[in-house]
Amino acid sequence: MSLSGELLPAGLLVILPAACLLDRYLPRACLAFIAFALLMALAWWRLGAPWLALAEAVLGALLTGMALFHGLGSLGSRSRLPSRDHETRPRHQAIARWLAALAWLALAAGAIWGLLGAGELSVPSEVMRRPLLIAGLAIMVMGLWAFAHHHHLLRRLLAFNVLGSGVFLLLIGLAGQLVEVQGLILVGLVVALVGSVLGAVLLRRLHALDGRVTLDGGAGDDR
Repeated sequence: MSLSGELLPAGLLVILPAACLLDRYLPRACLAFIAFALLMALAWWRLGAPWLALAEAVLGALLTGMALFHGLGSLGSRSRLPSRDHETRPRHQAIARWLAALAWLALAAGAIWGLLGAGELSVPSEVMRRPLLIAGLAIMVMGLWAFAHHHHLLRRLLAFNVLGSGVFLLLIGLAGQLVEVQGLILVGLVVALVGSVLGAVLLRRLHALDGRVTLDGGAGDDR
């Protein structure tokens, strides 16, 4: 696969999670995540991991997408959550979280560089030049920032899944199509699905009890 052939999918792999994490209209954010998961499946296919692509499509897009929409109350529930998240953080907190995300990126990049310099990872140079590796780091930063920044539990679930996808991209970008790496990613997809289902159930329960959509005791905004 040529470097130029990876630029477009790598760019979309960054744009879609950004749209998912920044959109306050929750159904559209969930749809953006499903599109991102399907694009991830395409990325696995292009990287020579067809079984991983199938697992991503089923576990990441279909089942996780259903869990997210169940959390919203869009799948046969009488009580639906507000479709828009109105909560915001103070400006100084937002700046602090951006700085924390950038610091985390620097630490991750430094760790990778150190492993390569020490010979702990034997990665072909052409793999390191792939835009997908950079996309994985960018996705990890976006997911980490969004998880720390957002109050709404559904948006934090989206961030949790996006962050995991960034880690998966980084793993396969560094180690290639090793069976062991694909096995780790498959386990990660299962864990992410279980976490999403439990989070969606918790969100439905909180909203049913007192209208909350957060874990910090704030009431949900029903506008």
